Amino acid sequence: MSVGVWLVPLGYLAGSIPFGLLIAKGTTGVDVRKAGSGNIGATNVLRVVGSGAGALTLALDTLKGWAPVAASQLLGAPELLVATVGLAAFLGHLYPLFLGFRGGKGVATALGVLLALFAKIALLIVGVWLLTAALFRYSSLAALITAIAAPVLVWALDGRPPYVGLTIMICGCILIRHRENMSRLIAGHEGKIGKKLHGADLPRHDRLAL
Repeated sequence: MSVGVWLVPLGYLAGSIPFGLLIAKGTTGVDVRKAGSGNIGATNVLRVVGSGAGALTLALDTLKGWAPVAASQLLGAPELLVATVGLAAFLGHLYPLFLGFRGGKGVATALGVLLALFAKIALLIVGVWLLTAALFRYSSLAALITAIAAPVLVWALDGRPPYVGLTIMICGCILIRHRENMSRLIAGHEGKIGKKLHGADLPRHDRLAL
């Protein structure tokens, strides 16, 4: 039980690691909080720094969601505790201790949590994102549709209450985090995938999908 007590705060601390900020500063000296969209996630790192840094940020942000959940499963934690650890890691990315509780949107970290819980369902959820992105070319729209579809898929294909509840909470947070994107999509002002933007071309409040 003593090990279980530490799993939740450790999950939060893992989620709080701002990999996007560290990678951007380490490779180019750029503070991504002051460039592009101002977001610390992979999308902004990709646009401000480049594809290599963006891909690495995506991988590590996913890993920080996957690792705490996988560790809690390995230690034999009950499902409710595993779900709580996953939520803590996700909230760590949204509200990181190391950045004054101002973080990203959590899509990659959420993916990591779901991959640890049920890899096949998570890959199906990724498929929803890829299909939507390919059809409409909006990263934010893909994230929104995926956030709506994910709880339905987890309920239909897994059904365990702690994990269905976790998915609903995570996806609800993602939808809330994308409220500005929703407004821009409705207004027709949202940037499409593949459109080359520079830091100076984006307003600081324009927080994109990851």
